[in-house]
Amino acid sequence: MTQHTLIFGHRGYPVKFPENSLAGFHYAVAHQIDGLEFDVHLTKDQIPVVIHDETIDRTTDGSGFIKDFTLNQLRSFHLGNGEPVPTLAEVLTLLAGQDVALNIELKTNKFHYQGIEKIVLDQVKQTTLVHPVIYSSFDLQTLRNCRQIDPEQNYNFLSSHRIFHPEQKIKEEGLSGLHLKHYQSAGFLQRVWTINDPRTARLLLKHGVAGIITDDFVKITRIRNEFDHKKAAASVF
Repeated sequence: MTQHTLIFGHRGYPVKFPENSLAGFHYAVAHQIDGLEFDVHLTKDQIPVVIHDETIDRTTDGSGFIKDFTLNQLRSFHLGNGEPVPTLAEVLTLLAGQDVALNIELKTNKFHYQGIEKIVLDQVKQTTLVHPVIYSSFDLQTLRNCRQIDPEQNYNFLSSHRIFHPEQKIKEEGLSGLHLKHYQSAGFLQRVWTINDPRTARLLLKHGVAGIITDDFVKITRIRNEFDHKKAAASVF
């Protein structure tokens, strides 16, 4: 657990911009967001791109699986604001040197992209970032592969279900913590997603979770700041 909960923008700032868009990331950084969460897939020519789904159908004007397009082909399709799907390199360039925590989710729970672990880890190492990257995945094997490549990084297992014996799971898998859909009462590092409800956010703040991942970082950050202010004021007396 932590004394100060970080607020992460889930795919940027999707209440105002297309999810996983450079415009959304740029806005979030300009408005002092604590952290950004985003998803990475590989194109047919093994270029890491930032998009949530395995297909481009929902978020662009195109249709098809990311794995079936080269980057040049993928560039012919656009997000709702006219941007192409960004590459990981473009996002990292935008965030280099910024006081923003990054949570990169490797999207391998439906398709396992051969070599994605090394490709992403190597690309991140080439970027000057203020904070160590927080890596996450729903696929434990992906996290194991990452640990074999670089055991010193911050790896977190994503789950939408309750984890039994979470401390044991973290120790056995060499994880830093868990990213959970629902808070679990236990003394381990956890970040919880996707929290847009003020009441739930306040409960998580009381529990001292390490991070809250939200679609509306402006609203939840305001709630966190109010919580911290009241907590600080109470400690004076």
